[in-house]
Amino acid sequence: MTFASPTYFLLLLLLVPYFIWYFLFRSKHESHILWASTETFRHAPSTWRTRLIHLPFFLHVVSFVLIVMVLARPQSDHYWHTGETEGIDIMMTLDISTSMATPDISPNRISAAKDVALEFINNRPNDNIGLTLFGGEAYTQCPLTTDHGTLMRSFKGATCSLQNDGIIQPGTAIGMGIASAVSHLNNSQAKSKVIILLTDGANNTGEISPLMATDMAKSLGIRIYTILLGTEGKVNVPVAQLPNGEVYTQQVDDTVDPTTLKQIARETGGTFYKATSRSSLKKVYADIDKLEKSKLKVNNHNRHYEAYMPFAIAALIVMLIDTLLRITWFKRL
Repeated sequence: MTFASPTYFLLLLLLVPYFIWYFLFRSKHESHILWASTETFRHAPSTWRTRLIHLPFFLHVVSFVLIVMVLARPQSDHYWHTGETEGIDIMMTLDISTSMATPDISPNRISAAKDVALEFINNRPNDNIGLTLFGGEAYTQCPLTTDHGTLMRSFKGATCSLQNDGIIQPGTAIGMGIASAVSHLNNSQAKSKVIILLTDGANNTGEISPLMATDMAKSLGIRIYTILLGTEGKVNVPVAQLPNGEVYTQQVDDTVDPTTLKQIARETGGTFYKATSRSSLKKVYADIDKLEKSKLKVNNHNRHYEAYMPFAIAALIVMLIDTLLRITWFKRL
């Protein structure tokens, strides 16, 4: 147990003059009855009241110590524990460009991609997994973590509305998405470092080309698994959305670049996949789930909680007992 404000324990020094006063000077300030002789009381029988004459003093000291402990804010132990677990470091890189809202895979591409990815995460509890999103630019939605609850909540923010609302630039910057994921795996100590890149289009913007980002990943020993999502041929792509939520679609040919995605996977030792349905996407992730594993050191943080309440309750009980004894059993005239 630790204390958030241990300096309050200095108040315990006030007990020193209290002890001195009680045992050396208290009797001089109490009322006395003068008797001609106290010889008759010498052999008076001892009672529990006389034996416990110092009990109120003891209760005062105990209640004071408990109040000081409450002020010092005791907290449960919290520490970082380092252990070893089986796993790999994985950055999931997800395309959130407008075309990912295409409903050729029910209910749409991005929803299917998120659902299957969450199943994949649930099956790998020991892995460090992070999430990078990209459209016309890339950013980190969740860094590498073994706290998969937080990671899954981060997936809720992966929507195509970010591009529709102008929060991120239009387009598909595959190279920027890879580069962002590489930056998080740069300091990884895992022997197996992986990027799972899922997109439904071709790179058409960004300051870093896909092949340049691939070279960065290759130099760091990062394998990239590329997934091209979507059905072949003409599809109804959303082109506009009214304030009332109504979406306008237009039938167009998908702009895809499987050649580049294959090259990215091949040069980094990964695999290229084509997924045209939810079931085929599940098979892709099932295949990736067979990746080799390596030893990882994992830091687990035990959260701390305020633990003053038991001391506060104990102090209140002691003070109540002291008060009741003073007005009843130890009442003085």
